[in-house]
Amino acid sequence: MIKKYMYGSPVNTGAVIENIELSEDPMQYLNEIIDKDGNYLFTYLMNDDDIVYGLGEANRGLNKRGYIYENNCTDVPDQTEDKRSFYGAHNFIVLSGMISVGIFVDCGAKVTFDIGYTAYNMLKIIPSSPDFTVYIIEGRSAYDIVKQFRGLIGRSYIAPRWAFGYQQSRWSYENEDEVRQVVKNHRENNIPLDAVYLDIDYMEGYKDFTVSEERFPDFPQFVQEMRDEGIRLIPIIDAGVKIENGYELYEEGRQYQFFCKKTDGTDFVASVWPGRTHFPDFLNSNARMWFGSKYKKLTDAGIEGFWNDMNEPAMFNTPEGINEAVETQKSFDFSTNDSGKFFELGGMVTGLANREKDYQSFFHNMDGKIVRHDQVHNLYGYNMTRAASEAFDHISPDKRMLLFSRASYIGMHRYGGIWTGDNQSWWSHLLLNIKMMPSLNMCGFLYSGADLGGFGCNCTRDLLLRWLAFGIFTPLMRNHSAKGTRRQECYNLGETEEFKNILSIRYSLIPYLYSEYMKACLNDDMFFKPLSFEYPADDFARNIEDQLMVGESIMIAPVYEQNARGRYVYLPEDMLLVIFKSSSQRRFQQLKKGLHYIPAALDEVPLFIRKNKMLPLCRTSECTDKMDTSMFEIIAYTSENIEFEMYEDDGVSKNYDDPKNMVHFAIRELDGQLGAVSDKTIVKLSLF
Repeated sequence: MIKKYMYGSPVNTGAVIENIELSEDPMQYLNEIIDKDGNYLFTYLMNDDDIVYGLGEANRGLNKRGYIYENNCTDVPDQTEDKRSFYGAHNFIVLSGMISVGIFVDCGAKVTFDIGYTAYNMLKIIPSSPDFTVYIIEGRSAYDIVKQFRGLIGRSYIAPRWAFGYQQSRWSYENEDEVRQVVKNHRENNIPLDAVYLDIDYMEGYKDFTVSEERFPDFPQFVQEMRDEGIRLIPIIDAGVKIENGYELYEEGRQYQFFCKKTDGTDFVASVWPGRTHFPDFLNSNARMWFGSKYKKLTDAGIEGFWNDMNEPAMFNTPEGINEAVETQKSFDFSTNDSGKFFELGGMVTGLANREKDYQSFFHNMDGKIVRHDQVHNLYGYNMTRAASEAFDHISPDKRMLLFSRASYIGMHRYGGIWTGDNQSWWSHLLLNIKMMPSLNMCGFLYSGADLGGFGCNCTRDLLLRWLAFGIFTPLMRNHSAKGTRRQECYNLGETEEFKNILSIRYSLIPYLYSEYMKACLNDDMFFKPLSFEYPADDFARNIEDQLMVGESIMIAPVYEQNARGRYVYLPEDMLLVIFKSSSQRRFQQLKKGLHYIPAALDEVPLFIRKNKMLPLCRTSECTDKMDTSMFEIIAYTSENIEFEMYEDDGVSKNYDDPKNMVHFAIRELDGQLGAVSDKTIVKLSLF
């Protein structure tokens, strides 16, 4: 059951697609308070054993209790434990205990969730705006509430199947020869690869929808050359438009008044990568249509995917901020003995980026309604990605495009996926990646992943091996690193055999992973689930955060500690342990329910197949274009007849609901013993 409560005059964020009537009942569960300043505050007294799920891309654990979260899309490259805001803002939580209730605060401004930070048993929700909508969802369980919520907000973005291949990125591969060498090194070392990313340096002067003729003299020809190698090129698009006379995007944006405005009606100015820029008003439908149409410049060159960046929006500084800092320095009394004044001066200079004051100084025209940016801040990156997605419906109406974003809000999940921003080459960020995936799924973001190996700092060989061993299960599997850091392409970290073998496992798993992703998208379900969602009566499983269910058949328990040679794993039921050393090298062990120590070398990937479930595997390949799905090996843990439906389509078209897309596998008694059959493909059975 879903109830809706409206406060003030909220803008339509587009997060919810179902028409829910306003409730006339008093709000249950939340205690509504208006503070002395007239702001709303909602409280809930939690029980000691309540778990709080949700918040999507947020810090710390799967259970959000004990910390405070400020959902306010923020450019935050140092994702340390003290950070309250990340790149996404996903205002959905699920309280799971004696009762199960979901809460979605639909508000484009900052919303604070104090989940036992001030007082351990007290939940406080504090919208920074007086205009918002609250949805209360009652259900039988946390999992039931998530599925209701997913129906409320609409079907998740569906990526093309090739986007499940391994993808290599760096800031930056600056010219076509460097890209060729990256591809050559992968192919010569038999390391599978499907995509190479172009960061900001592929552009002419960091100008959106341009390509440097010096670095890429014949871009369409080069795109085709890479496609012939089985490689897609994925260019970045940033939110800021360079202020430069004669630059088409700038001239048109000014002409049609498509940029965000200051109070005096002039175009807002901030400095980002191109220097001085304007921000397109993505909350205006005409501006979205205009900006989205520009992606055609690159799709016409053969591009099939994009990543949208810097769209919180990130600002290095503004003229106003610089002027304030300069004037303060001019009038500063350097003879003072007050050290606090010096810290204040230094903070003004170092705090020029992403100032709250600057976010309060420009405005959007939401189709006739003028709204100050900070009141809709979290909708900006979402609507940039919406602009691209809606344009693709016209540019290539029958073809799926890869599209994902750094900043996001619930609702954007219908238009694209996300990556979790500028993480670091830290073991703690591998663990954070693991814990974040189910939370993102709860909020509708199924096509997601982190920068494998870490974006900042210097990656080590063992960290990348362990991160890839988890990353082979994430829909977006991209190795991405920053300028100035150690090169972390697999072939740059020593012997390549172990990397090749781990990635071969990914390609043998793609049919299963893609199938479970598609079924989750089409059925408003989850790809990654906490153990508690499958085993709600198991108190031990309820508190495990570093093991995940992946689809209907398998559980994973990644190793995420430096120098660890294995780890303890809890099995909520009898399971079959499969230790992969490569796609073809495996060993098996039947394990009983309970706690087990599982050895796992650096070049090994353990996974667990559930009782009476099966895992289909195909032959590995160097890219998804060369995947052979004419034969499968079925690994099954059963002594009885079981069935499995695998979703398999052409991976590109949008004919999602065709019954012909389902491949049926069955294990049945044949001539006195169990054997595997399929209606579409040849199968080999490995039965345990």
